[in-house]
Amino acid sequence: MIVNGSRMRQIGWLASLGLCLGIFMILSFNVHAVKSEVLLAERKIVALERETLLLETEFQTRASQRQLANWNAVEFGYEAPRADQYVDGQRQLASFGQPQAPGAPSPIRVAHAGGGNDNAPMPVNEMVSPITGEPITLASANIDVDAAETFTEAFGDFLVEASPIRAAQAQTLAPDPVALVEEAGE
Repeated sequence: MIVNGSRMRQIGWLASLGLCLGIFMILSFNVHAVKSEVLLAERKIVALERETLLLETEFQTRASQRQLANWNAVEFGYEAPRADQYVDGQRQLASFGQPQAPGAPSPIRVAHAGGGNDNAPMPVNEMVSPITGEPITLASANIDVDAAETFTEAFGDFLVEASPIRAAQAQTLAPDPVALVEEAGE
């Protein structure tokens, strides 16, 4: 079987194309491997930077603790609590309390004192200061209902104007006289 010249050229081109494709595949795998190594190195760098930041923060914290200890010893005179300074329970803690000043209101003991009928309106008591016993006037108690409605409407208008979603504003344009003449001529 004799192969002519053009058939040999086709086989040669096919072999060179296969060789180029093989080299391309090898190079692309090599590039992906290098990219993977670079990505791993970048991740290690980020982890090391985080660890460095953590160590710097700890160093600064310990340095500030040393500074605080120096200030404490020289200027403030604070000491760590001793064992006899801890309380045994709530009763011992309550024994440290002071009696109420004369004329001070009694402490609040129950947040909701419903008489069994939860739908009944609660009586509105005047708010008093727990320290002085004097009545407290809230700024919101003097608001007009009309002022609140006016604010609500103005704020609603503001929201409509500030909204990126706008209503379509369709307008009818005046007919073009040239187009009307052309339509009449047809």
